[in-house]
Amino acid sequence: MALTPEVKKEIIAQYGSTPTDTGSPEAQVALLSKRIDQITDHLKTNPHDHHNRRGLLLLVGRRRRILQYLAKTDINRYRAIIEKLGIRRQLSKTNLPQSDGPRQWFPRLNTCA
Repeated sequence: MALTPEVKKEIIAQYGSTPTDTGSPEAQVALLSKRIDQITDHLKTNPHDHHNRRGLLLLVGRRRRILQYLAKTDINRYRAIIEKLGIRRQLSKTNLPQSDGPRQWFPRLNTCA
């Protein structure tokens, strides 16, 4: 079941910077988390509903990508939102921004002689 407009407004007002801020990563992650919770509850009562299981995996992936973007741009906002929503998330070193500059390209040596 989709989120009602009232619930969406409530979540956006709570997590967005303004009551109409639907584009901030925090508001998007909060909305996705609410939908993920609803679908998870649905799948507990309907374990053979594979269409919704696939939808759940897509939503989790979208939320993961938004959180990864937020961690790269502002790590403090990332930590605040995962603590506020209670999301278990551990960043690996590959997901964190690199401070040593761009990667260097090392061409392969021609070993065929």
